Amino acid sequence: MGTDVLLQLALVLLTLAIFFSVHTLPKKALTKLRLKNRTTAQSNRHFFNGAQLLSRARSAKNKTTSLNLAKSAASEADKALTLDPSDAGAHILKALALDLMGRKPSALRSLDAALSPALARSLAERERGDALFKRAEILLAVGKRRRVDAAVVDLVEAVRLGGGENGKAYCLLGQCYEMKGMREEAKAAFEAAVGLEPPGSGTCQVARQGLGRLA
Repeated sequence: MGTDVLLQLALVLLTLAIFFSVHTLPKKALTKLRLKNRTTAQSNRHFFNGAQLLSRARSAKNKTTSLNLAKSAASEADKALTLDPSDAGAHILKALALDLMGRKPSALRSLDAALSPALARSLAERERGDALFKRAEILLAVGKRRRVDAAVVDLVEAVRLGGGENGKAYCLLGQCYEMKGMREEAKAAFEAAVGLEPPGSGTCQVARQGLGRLA
C-alpha cells in the first residue's frame, strides 16, 4: 500500500515537472524575443532621430547650429550602436555626422566598421555603394596622393553597385585615374559622368573640365 502511494506521488511529481517545463520554456523564449524586439525598436528610434538631426545639420545656414546638430546626430548614432553594435546603418550615420564636424579620420573608422564583411552584408547594394563612395571621398580629402589607390578600389565597386549617385562616383573615379596618369581610363570615367549628370550640375562641369584637360 505504501509502495502504491509512493508510485502515485512520483507520477504526480513527474506530471507537474512536465507541465512546468512545457509552460515555462516558451515563456522564457518569448521574454528573450520581447527584449530583443524592444532593443531593436529603441535602436531604430535613435537612428531615425539621428538621421533627422543630420538632415537639419546639412541644411542649417549657421555653422555653429550645423555643428551642434551634427554632434547630436553622432550622439544618437552612438546610442543606437550601444544597443546594436552590428547596425551598419548607425555606423554610416555616425560617419556622416563626424565628416560634417570635420572629424574625417574618425569618420573613416566608422565607415570601415560599416563596410567590414560582417556588417556590410546587412546593407542593400545601393547603400553599400554609397558608403564606398563616401569612404573614397574622405580618403582623398585626408591624403590625396597617398590614398588614391584605396579610393580607386572603393570607387570601382561603388559604380558597379550604383553608389554615389553614379555620376559623382564616376567623376571622382576619373579624377583618381587622372592623378595616377591613366588617361584613357580617366577619360572614360569622365565621359560616363557627363552622360549621367544633368548638364548644369557641378559634377558635370568638373567632369567636362577633366575631359578638357585630357583632350
